[in-house]
Amino acid sequence: MAHTYDPENIFAKILRGELPNKTVLETAHTLAFHDIYPQAPVHVLVIPKGPYVSYDHFAAAATDAEVLDYTRTIAKVCEMLEVGEKGFRLISNAGELGVQEVPHLHVHILSGRPLGRMLNPPA
Repeated sequence: MAHTYDPENIFAKILRGELPNKTVLETAHTLAFHDIYPQAPVHVLVIPKGPYVSYDHFAAAATDAEVLDYTRTIAKVCEMLEVGEKGFRLISNAGELGVQEVPHLHVHILSGRPLGRMLNPPA
């Protein structure tokens, strides 16, 4: 997968302060905020502040400090949202087949209702 980062994507604009967001948690390397089109009662996005397109790009190119901060921030956000006991889904889409809409690594933390099967069976 090519990892061409578009600095004009919506998350880059949020990180530069050009677009508002409803912040849940911000750290040195990570920003977590509420999704503007929530698909569940709890729907938070967690993005690294660095220019990474997808998780494989991030895992290969990010510094150890960025990887640790991002991972620990996801854990802290789950704790803050109190989703651990009842359950949650963590989703990261990558590329065309993964239906990635914004070319900046992000995970969705979803909870608050039954979320159904991960994938529908093929027709």
